[in-house]
Amino acid sequence: MRYSEADIREFIADNDVKFIKFSFCDVFGNQKIISVLPSVLPRAFAQGIAVDASRIEGFYKPEDSELFLFPDTDTISLLPWRPSHGRVARFYCHIKDQEGNEFAQDGRKILRDAVNYAKARGIRVNFGAENDFYLFRTDEQGEPTDIPFDYAGFMDEAPEDRGEDVRRDICLTLEAMGIEPQYSQHISGPGQNRIDFAPGPALECADNVITFRSVVKMMATRNGLWAAFSPKPIPDQAGNGFRIAIRPVKDSQSCADAFLAGILEHFKEMEVFFNPREESYDRLGTFGAPDCISWADTGRGSLLRRKADGRIELSAADGAANPYLCFALLIYAGIDGTERGLSLHQAEVGQPLARSLGEAKVLCRESSFLQGLLPREILRAYINA
Repeated sequence: MRYSEADIREFIADNDVKFIKFSFCDVFGNQKIISVLPSVLPRAFAQGIAVDASRIEGFYKPEDSELFLFPDTDTISLLPWRPSHGRVARFYCHIKDQEGNEFAQDGRKILRDAVNYAKARGIRVNFGAENDFYLFRTDEQGEPTDIPFDYAGFMDEAPEDRGEDVRRDICLTLEAMGIEPQYSQHISGPGQNRIDFAPGPALECADNVITFRSVVKMMATRNGLWAAFSPKPIPDQAGNGFRIAIRPVKDSQSCADAFLAGILEHFKEMEVFFNPREESYDRLGTFGAPDCISWADTGRGSLLRRKADGRIELSAADGAANPYLCFALLIYAGIDGTERGLSLHQAEVGQPLARSLGEAKVLCRESSFLQGLLPREILRAYINA
């Protein structure tokens, strides 16, 4: 922990913070927020902030039970789009039950466990992310329409690319929040954009993905637009990918090949977590999105790419995926490959990915690998959703 409770109190006072947002996600990666006043912080650190668990999708707590949010002090950040006087800050939170135990269905907890599992085996895994999104116009009441903000194509520039200023606002906001954007561009679909940011440790990167999605939606709204991360916002156009870069290192040496082989072996049974909606399967196999178990050193149409610097890139996930669960599952699958000494030459490539959400759910339900990793409540949420 970099920051103590005293550090946080000083930060709140120095920055004239009047509201603090406590953030967490449901099992599908949808961000939830409760705002508290600075006067409540001492109680939050000591006892947590109670939330009604029965109302959060996938948490499956008894009707009368509560969960408690405890601020993760390392994630404190000011929200740059709020006023400079009476500012608003945000924490991501640890979730505990009434007995003080870490809540099993908390995605951040699941990812922390995966990171510790890797660390105990001498493996460190960093992650990076590329996120696609569409910008749509809104009507006079501010409600989203199905009209794209522009009709530019891949890497077009202004004036055809009307999203340039919005992407600039997004990048500057991310920088102000301590996230380093690297690339920004218009991509294939009308009104479709992409921004990626610097890689980092697994939990930090997953938090950054959730922050990124929130910032994109906020900056779009401030520009009179609507941002969509859904897998296939326009049926006959490119879908929104969530490309994941993975760099696994074991005892200071790359273990990318065996790690990649482990992901190849387990991906089909994990697929519902990377493609959790019916429209996810409309995206796969179109506009360069993969449709089978495959890997390559070049070309973006494969499920996985192996890079010369020890990175692995996964192209199957889409914008509806929960980054915490995705990163955790990739760590466990990759480590299974390294511990079993799997070889890429032994990988069974060419098998088709699931053709529908129903097929992906069946593969998940039958997976002994997943049953040994995830709480049954999370498996039930994804299988029954």
